[in-house]
Amino acid sequence: MASTPRMTGMFGEDEGRSGEGRGRLLPALLALALGLTLAAWWIGPTFGKWMFDYPKAWQLPAARHISAWMKWLIDEAHFGLFSFTDLTRFVAQLIDLPYRLALSLLATGFLEGQGSAAVQVLPPVSWLGVILAISLMGYYAGGLRLALLVGACFGFLAVFGQWQSAMVTLASILVAAPIGVVFGLLLGLAAYRWSWLERLLKPLLDLMQTIPIFAYLVPILFFFGFGPTAAIVGTLIYAMPPMVRITILGLRAVPSEIVDLGYMVGCTRRQMTWKVMVPSASDALMVGVNQVIMLSLNMVIIASMIGAGGLGFDVLAALRRLDIGAGMEAGFAIVALAVALGRLSQAFARKAGGAHPAMSGNFVARHPYVASAIAFVAVTFVLGLVWPAVRSYPDAWVLSTGSLWNDIVGWINMRFFDTLEAVRNAVLLNLLVPFKRFLGELPWPGVVAVLALLGYRLGGLRLALIAGILSLLIAVTGQWEKAMITVYLCGISVVVASLIGIPIGILAAERQRLWRWLQVILDTLQTLPSFVYLMPAVMLFRVGDFTAMIAVVAYSIAPAIRYTALGIQRVDPKVIEAGRAMGCTPWQILAKIKFRLALPEILLGLNQTIMFALSMLVITALVGTRDLGQEVYIALTKADTGRGLVAGLAVAFIAIIADRLISAAAARLREHAA
Repeated sequence: MASTPRMTGMFGEDEGRSGEGRGRLLPALLALALGLTLAAWWIGPTFGKWMFDYPKAWQLPAARHISAWMKWLIDEAHFGLFSFTDLTRFVAQLIDLPYRLALSLLATGFLEGQGSAAVQVLPPVSWLGVILAISLMGYYAGGLRLALLVGACFGFLAVFGQWQSAMVTLASILVAAPIGVVFGLLLGLAAYRWSWLERLLKPLLDLMQTIPIFAYLVPILFFFGFGPTAAIVGTLIYAMPPMVRITILGLRAVPSEIVDLGYMVGCTRRQMTWKVMVPSASDALMVGVNQVIMLSLNMVIIASMIGAGGLGFDVLAALRRLDIGAGMEAGFAIVALAVALGRLSQAFARKAGGAHPAMSGNFVARHPYVASAIAFVAVTFVLGLVWPAVRSYPDAWVLSTGSLWNDIVGWINMRFFDTLEAVRNAVLLNLLVPFKRFLGELPWPGVVAVLALLGYRLGGLRLALIAGILSLLIAVTGQWEKAMITVYLCGISVVVASLIGIPIGILAAERQRLWRWLQVILDTLQTLPSFVYLMPAVMLFRVGDFTAMIAVVAYSIAPAIRYTALGIQRVDPKVIEAGRAMGCTPWQILAKIKFRLALPEILLGLNQTIMFALSMLVITALVGTRDLGQEVYIALTKADTGRGLVAGLAVAFIAIIADRLISAAAARLREHAA
């Protein structure tokens, strides 16, 4: 009996009978979808108008229903003895109390009275005391080198006049990060224990991480009002999901031998959780803490839109008046704060995984670093009462680079204005506008069908349903036209970022010294607030799609470089040596071996580049784009909850479709390489 021939998959893998059936079905379905698309183009304006412009009569009034539901929730929803409004006020007070304490300690001092009539009873902790305490924390966690680094970062805040704003930002981080860590840990533990909860949380976490932040600022304003409390709630929604995911992964990675040993010694369920599982997963959990801190810092500018204040407000105010110097200084202050807190959390994560000898004696003997930090703060506080320079950094010692940044941009504009304008017009007329028109003229049924077929080819029926249903929902809710503009801007930006970033990553992977320097640059790019990228782009190219593309490329290029370099570096040296032994040239080794084996990591880098680009596109609504980002921003300015959430969900659907398709392609490539 003749053996059944086996089909080869899209990436070369052997798929067997199911692959054969799918391989026969796909071309027929794809041909049908393309045929429908061509037919729609042909009959277009007369009979196929509905295929290009989704009829309003068919649209779901999702925005109106969401707004009505939000109004009902605020005005009428009751849970027995209390209303929903009472619940949100209670939560706001719980958050406000620790925030006011942290703000008083670090920035304002302890006040008596309200508003402009408030009188300072006790001054805040002195700048010198904070720097000494944070440096001591660095020395404990990572030695002298880390102590000098974090001390220099906080010293930068004082020297460049950003201390007061930085302490306001730090106060909100000190409240948001612990709450995010605790709730993320508890949710992760619950999801690890109950699989049904994990299945329920996974799509919710996806939405929390992909819906633009602007979209849920409107309901937060409705629930919690304007002020720092609302900003902290928004920060929690944005920063908590990684902690949940990392907790689940960390608990699953605990060796089974440790779990079995815990059961053998008779641990109860509570002891098993807190005495065995959580300590064993401490390395991963501290990585989650680091992610919460970093994402909280990424939120500071957007949170300033709803009353957070601090460095975020300074950057936003500088953007509004196009003061690039002030904006860059405040932006670099956020970078300094992010570097210091990020390196501290990483050092504590490494230290958490080491052995901790038992200590005895009094508090000072058991906790010498904590006692020393308290002593530094107390001594500098007392000295500050005598010498004002110890309490507050003197204005006469403040340095500024604001005029330098303004002069650099002014000089570039004066010398190269004609060249920059020519480049802008050429890219607009020859690339951006034609591609925008091409995507805008595609029939939505054809796009939905192609995405569903691609999902079916890469991941089967489940992925086909995800891609098809989510893309259909974008059309059904009336967001198709703006979604195509978002896809056009995101697509162009991702292609440009990849064309620049992938070659740089390949080059850096082969040169260790270049890679070390490049890592510092990439860390800076990823910690710079997204708003900072807009200011030089606007001042050099004015507002419009080209300016948005430049800002998006600058913001999203880091993952393309980083993942490419890491993918090339992880190629097995034995495979490279085998290629050399076969007589391959250096170019053949790079193109046929290194690049091909690193392609799964490069695809994951592409995935992250798309995620970064989509998050930045919402910010570029401030410079004149007409996509979903602008829709979200308009909803924020008009306090239209339904409109903002519908547009935000459309952005999230685009992100989820791209993430699932690219992840499936990377997984298939990895299986084939294995």
